[in-house]
Amino acid sequence: MAKIIWTEPALANIDEYIALHNIKVAKELVQKVFNNVERLVEFLESGKSPIEIENLNFREIAVQPCRIIYKIEGNNVYILHVMRQERDLKNFILSH
Repeated sequence: MAKIIWTEPALANIDEYIALHNIKVAKELVQKVFNNVERLVEFLESGKSPIEIENLNFREIAVQPCRIIYKIEGNNVYILHVMRQERDLKNFILSH
């Protein structure tokens, strides 16, 4: 079984969603994100390689309207970023 480790940037991304005007919708979205991340405990590689950085060791899972970017190192899953699906990952990482 893997261990999920949330990085500071990923938690900051989640905070941006919590700050949405409709708190009920924001809470539901955040809960969906956490539920989908939890499945990685047993299914480490259930995500796909992001198109923008296929040659690197990153994976992503989608939770409408978000992309959850993570990296596997041994038995650890590092949640790196939570971003809107329409954003380009390279530009997103460079801006953070």
